[in-house]
Order: sequence, then structure tokens, then C-alpha cells
Amino acid sequence: MKKFTFFCLAMGLFIAQTIPLLAQTFSLESVKSYPFPTELTSSAQGSRIAWAFDEQGKRNVYVAEGPDFTPRKLTKYTEDDGQEITSLSISDDGKWVVFVRGGDHGANWDDELPVNTTSSPVSPKVQVWSIPFTGGEAKAIAEGDIPVISPKSDRIAFIKGGQVWISPADGSSAAKALFNARGTNSSIKWSPDGSKMAFVCDRKDHAFVGVFTNETTPIIWIAPSFSQDDSPRWSPDGKRLVFVRTPGSGGAPDSLLTRKHRPWSIWTADAASGTASQIWQAPKTLAGSVPNTHGGFNLNWAANERIVFMSYQDGWPHLYSIASSGGTPLLLTPAPFMAEHISLSHDRKWLLFSGNTGPDKLDIDRRHVVRVPVDKAEMEVLTPGTGLEWTPVVTGDGMTVAMISATAQRPPLPTVMAFTKGTPKLLAQNLVPASFPQNQLVTPKQVTFKSPDGMTIHGQLFEPAGGSSKKSAERSPALIYVHGGPPRQMLLGWNYSDYYANSYALNQYLASQGFVVLSVNYRLGIGYGYDFHQPANGGAAGASEYQDVRAAAVWLTEQPQVDAARIGIYGGSYGGYLTALALARDSKLFAAGVDIHGVHDWSQQRYGITQTDRFEKIPDAEKAAKVVWESSPVSSVSSWTSPVLIIHGDDDRNVRFNQSTDLVRRLDAKGIPMETLVIVDDTHHWMKHTNALKMGAATADYFKRKLLKPKQ
Repeated sequence: MKKFTFFCLAMGLFIAQTIPLLAQTFSLESVKSYPFPTELTSSAQGSRIAWAFDEQGKRNVYVAEGPDFTPRKLTKYTEDDGQEITSLSISDDGKWVVFVRGGDHGANWDDELPVNTTSSPVSPKVQVWSIPFTGGEAKAIAEGDIPVISPKSDRIAFIKGGQVWISPADGSSAAKALFNARGTNSSIKWSPDGSKMAFVCDRKDHAFVGVFTNETTPIIWIAPSFSQDDSPRWSPDGKRLVFVRTPGSGGAPDSLLTRKHRPWSIWTADAASGTASQIWQAPKTLAGSVPNTHGGFNLNWAANERIVFMSYQDGWPHLYSIASSGGTPLLLTPAPFMAEHISLSHDRKWLLFSGNTGPDKLDIDRRHVVRVPVDKAEMEVLTPGTGLEWTPVVTGDGMTVAMISATAQRPPLPTVMAFTKGTPKLLAQNLVPASFPQNQLVTPKQVTFKSPDGMTIHGQLFEPAGGSSKKSAERSPALIYVHGGPPRQMLLGWNYSDYYANSYALNQYLASQGFVVLSVNYRLGIGYGYDFHQPANGGAAGASEYQDVRAAAVWLTEQPQVDAARIGIYGGSYGGYLTALALARDSKLFAAGVDIHGVHDWSQQRYGITQTDRFEKIPDAEKAAKVVWESSPVSSVSSWTSPVLIIHGDDDRNVRFNQSTDLVRRLDAKGIPMETLVIVDDTHHWMKHTNALKMGAATADYFKRKLLKPKQ
């Protein structure tokens, strides 16, 4: 076996090792040079907005104000140091911009701990920062996370060590603990007048909603029970609360493989007395279970005494509205599409969201901004067309909708348009580098095909320029791209996640190098309804989604422009898992693969099956252990023959690094052709821009060497 170990190599080495290839139309560095906007927010008064920009790893806060919305850079961070910006908000009066710098807030664990991608001897900190909207020096308030500014705009509450802390918004005095409540506290919500604070106190097998008033008044616990209470929201008058109740942990051991309803209900409470009553209970069906798309319950107390929330009960993640006194919920979004990135206007009268709906049949694989009144099923798509738009917010004066928009070629940018509709205005176009190859990017084509069990699968096909017109003698190598998550959806353009925008850029680059690339939206993903999102026997319970990935490869073999003997596969996270599964089960179909921080043994990642010394036993523990093992790539290593490149960052907080260590040992013992790349001190999300480039360059170089033919 020939084994190459790439340990944080310079990108020049990858280029030096390549054989003569097709002429590049653009470089990976250029297609990855775009600025990426996140954290878009607005103030409750006036027309001020803010967002964070990641410019090749240099992350900063930008602001703009109506009516012209000229962007202005507010912070002055100049290094590609892996320090993300999250929890961005503007005080209600528009005076202060508050954010958190540091951490890895897309992680499954340790998201609040510092990330040190530069391997500095002095570790960075995760800190709350404040800066005037009009400009000035940013001030570190304290180490902490998830800040929430008071409606009076004078104080910032935040979480530190599982407790609630407080600081003046201007940082004029040191932060201090606001109160102590046993357990882990989170979900801070100020009352509308800023005089009280609701929060969630997690005590492991149960959780309470509490209301804090001041240091001399005991905390009021809202209808304490043996349940898990969550998502407290205030009524507009500040006298009542609405929250979600789910069962506490415990009970008799139950089947691990049987899908079960996850019950939840909505309660309202008197904030002064703590008495509460149930106003709605979710249907006791699988689809009626706790929603697990973006924002979860998306619970809010809206105008006109309406409670709005998200539910999957009719088979789609839809928005509902119910009277605060209870009754029958009103379905606000009655169409077969999903709603996500949901926000409530500051006057509480409108819900805005991004949805895969519109007048074009291809919109199921896009996102557009949609609005609906909180009390009427009169939704309206505000941004129809072939572009993509997401994360809408309304300015405090109600005049403007701010969003992020993109196309198949143009990368995402902040965008504003009149709330009464009109022509959208792009912001910060000048920050897209002149070297960015916008005019050379292809428009991915929507393709559909059937899985063996009849499930319709959507994909996006990236082809080299003129690829579909090539003669059979000039057939191209092809790649399957498998997204992670798995609750994700790749789109017909730039993705709203920075991680998947990175993948989109890499797919464009690979197409420019002569590969046909098929991005597969396999089952377990979002965008196509409950049965697709939550199928039977998925993941560790049977890997039913793998048949969709295999069907994609079979579909590619039938395309006249594809060389069926040169099909590769790659993906990250869950996509790495499915890549490894494909190579282990179907090496005859997949000629090579790049497995990026994938799960390889479910029993070691998050699906541990342990029998305790309790008399009661898990009824299907033995069967479940077998299914979990057989759903893992390591169970099929004996049939793995294809070469593979394995990439992992060793501060990964989503998939444990030992998942790849274990697989490397197994493949090494079997003599499988293998190369590896370890990226030191970076996380699952490639927080350092140069590390994302390193991963992309390694992936592209590997497939060029393995699947492209030398020039004659």
C-alpha cells in the first residue's frame, strides 16, 4: 500500500504533485474569495441594520441605515484567526451594537469554548463586545455568550458558566452575576419594559421557566412540574408568558429502533403568580412531534392576542397561529413547502421567513422571502425569480425588509427592499473582489431520479462548459457530492450556510476542472416534507438514505457525457459518513473518494447502546446494536478496495476525531490505498479561511490525480 500523509501542507505542494491537467479557467482561491454575510439583524426603532461579514477569514461587523443603507465597517479585525462573530444585535434605540467573538456555535458540544486555529500559545477568549452604532472602539464587556440587550438599551444580560450576568451596555463598569439559580440557565428574555427577565433553568431531567425581578425578590417559577419547559416569550403588555412543555426524562426502557411520537404542548402563564394552563397540544403522530427544523418551535407572542409557532403536523414545517386563550390553530402557510429563518416584525404583526416556494417549479430547490400576517392565511412571496433570498428582517420603522440574496453566480450579499415591495438593492457589492470569477460560474441544473424503493431524489448537476454536448469518446469523470447534516438542502445557487457555500464554491471549481459534479439531496434532508426528512430506517437505524446516494451514481453511469469507470464521491460530516459507506459497500461503482470528518462507527459517535445493571433492559438492545454496526462503514471495510483521502480537523466538536483515527487504522491494516490530511487546531467548520482552502485544494488535487486523464 502506498500511503501519503499530508499534515498541514502548504497548498503549493498540492499543485506541485499534480499531473498535467485541463487548463484552469479560474483558481480555487478566486472562487473562494467572496465575502460571506451572516447574523443579519435590525433595531426595534428606526431603520438601522447590522450584519457580520467573513472576508477570507477576516470577520467584522458592518452596519447600514435607511434610507440609503450605505454599508459601513464597524469593527477592525484584520487577521484570518478563526474567531467567529455570533449573537449580533442592535439595541432598541439603535445606539449600541453587541456581539460575541469566538467559539464554535455550530458545534454539537463545547460550542462556547475558545477556538485557537493559529495554535497561539495564548488561547483566545469567547467574549461579549459592545460598540456604538455610529462608530468608535469596540469594548470587551466580559467573557460570556448569548448576550441580550435590555429594551431600555442600557444593560446587557448574558450567560457565563451557566448563570446570568449583567453589564452596562457601554461597559462603563465591570460585569457581575445578576442572580444565581441552581442548574444551567439559558434562553434569556427581557420583559417588554425591561423590568423583568424570563429564562430557562435546566436541571437535567427537568427544566423550569423562571422570572427574575430584582435581587430582593424571589424568582417566580412558572408552573413547576416534572417536565422540560422551554422557549419563554412575553406578551406585549409584559403580564403573561407563553412557553413550550415537553416530557421530562425517565420512564421504562423503550425500543431504540421504533420511531416514536415526541409530544409537546403550548402553555400560557401569569408572570406574577406563575399559574399556567395549556392552550394547545400537538397531535400524537410522528409528524406532530417536536419540530426539528431551523428555530425549532419558533414560538412568539404576536399582535392581536395571537400565538404563532411552527409545526410539522401536516407533513410540512408550517407556521400556525392560535388565540392566546386557546382554540383551533390557523394554518398560515397552506402549501407544500417549508418555512425557515423565521422572524417576527417589531410591531408583531407580520411573520417573515425564507421558503422553498414560488411561481417557478424549480423553487422547491431555492429560497425566497415570504411574509404572512400573524392572524390571516394570506402569505405572499416577496422575491420571486431565479435568485435565492433568506434570513429576512423588518426594520423598526416597518418600511424596509432586509435580507441576504444570491444567484447561481453572484455570491450572497445583504439586500434591502421596501416592505411594500419594489426593486431590491444590493449592499456592499464593492467587497466582492475583482478576481472573483462570477461570469465563469455555471448554473447547476435540477435533476431528479428514483431510488430503488421509489423515493424521488433531487440533485444539482454542475457540468463543465459545453459538457453536455461532448462526444462519447470524450466522456468526463464525475463526482458525487454528499452534503452533511443530514437535515440540509443544497440549492440551485449559493447556500445560506457558510459551510455549504464553501462546498458550492468547490463544486464550481471542480466543474471548471473538467468534472461533472452531482450534488445529491438524499432522504433525511429538509425541503421535501416530513416523510423525506424523517424516513424509516435512516442513519444509524439502517442507513436507508444510502440507496439514494448509490442511485445517484447509477444515474451518472447512464449519462452520455460521463465515464462510468471514473466516478468519485466526496462529502463532509454526514457526507463523509455516506462517502465512507459508499466506498466500503460499492468500491466497484466508486473509483475514489474523499472522506471529510465523517462518522465511521455509530456506536462510538452518538448512538451508544449500553445495558446497565438495572433489572429493566432495553427490549431491542441486541438487535439495535447489530443494526447500528451494520449501518456503520467500519462494518464493511472487508469489501473496501477504492483509494481514499481522509481529512479531519483535530478540534472537531461535531464528529470526534477518533472516528477517523479508527478508520485509518482499519484501512491501513487492510492495505487500502489511502492518503490523509490532519488540520491541527481547527474545528468541524474550518474556522480559518486558509484551512478551508487547504481542504478544498487537497480534495480537488486528489480527484485530479485519481480520475483525470493526462493530456496526450
